[in-house]
Amino acid sequence: MSIRFLSGSSLTAAVPLLLLVLVYKANASGCDFFTGTWVVDGSYPPYNASACPFIEREFSCQKNGRPDSLYTKYRWKPLYCNLQRFNGVDFLERFRGKSIMFVGDSLSRNQWQSLTCILHSSVPKAKYNLTRQGDVSTFAFPDYEVKVMLDRSVYLVDVAREKIGRVLKLDSIEGSKLWNGIDMLIFNTWHWWNRRGPTQPWDYIQVGNEIKKDMDRMLAFEKALTTWAKWVDSNVDPAKTLVFFQGISPSHYNGTLWDEPSAQSCAGQKQPVAGSTYPGGLPPPVEVLKGVLSKITKPVTLLDVTLLSLLRKDGHPSIYGLGGSTGLDCSHWCLSGVPDTWNEILYNLIIR
Repeated sequence: MSIRFLSGSSLTAAVPLLLLVLVYKANASGCDFFTGTWVVDGSYPPYNASACPFIEREFSCQKNGRPDSLYTKYRWKPLYCNLQRFNGVDFLERFRGKSIMFVGDSLSRNQWQSLTCILHSSVPKAKYNLTRQGDVSTFAFPDYEVKVMLDRSVYLVDVAREKIGRVLKLDSIEGSKLWNGIDMLIFNTWHWWNRRGPTQPWDYIQVGNEIKKDMDRMLAFEKALTTWAKWVDSNVDPAKTLVFFQGISPSHYNGTLWDEPSAQSCAGQKQPVAGSTYPGGLPPPVEVLKGVLSKITKPVTLLDVTLLSLLRKDGHPSIYGLGGSTGLDCSHWCLSGVPDTWNEILYNLIIR
């Protein structure tokens, strides 16, 4: 992937924000941040989790009793270029007077919390406010007039309560009203699309005028993404707003996929998969997501974190998450941990 800048290098220049164009075929001048290996680096993690008091319990692995810490010491090293370390002060200055919003499910919350911890550790004496109104949480740095926000929208499209019950509307995106006027948007959805039973938050699916009890979930995912893509093309002004898509964050519940058949989950994993390839390959939604993104006419950058995260079977809360030993979590990520790298790549895409 190569990304071409169409404006100056500073977010405070006359053009409010950098304009990014996503091109899927890499060229000689581009840098592929997403192909690489994990290496131990004694200067990591980028912040001390114990000094970040607002990390939610489900991500606070060490506070929950995880005894090992090597998983916090890994740095992502691209094969053909270098990542600059995240400079929190520089980031805050670039976004002075601006707003950032993550939109999606708990994996968005994972990345949002990582970013707020990185920024807080960069300016530990700076005042901050953490508020919540409805589904929107806002972490504000008043000294910089920067807001880092999270909108919980697990499908991106709407779930509406109607007479027949809760309806997942694949063609409706009224929740997008909250996204207008934001300077940088980072979207994500996938984690909830295969939920069934008591944890499924809808009773019917509506496509156009047709209401169904259920349908192929991958097709539903694609239709919802297409609705979101149409919203981007119709509503985003690239001169004012940067748009990213977080990509597909993977889970680790089957050791066969990383050539360890005896492992039935991420429990007890203490090291990443070696090398730069994942034996089990990429999960199917990645292809669907890239297909939809390729049809968007407005600039959207894919934060393609799937492969680098697949290699981190050691990075999940496991039994050190929200549910403890009774709630094995191989989907979310410990903080500090893998989402810090997502944000480091995000920073490099912004500054280059």
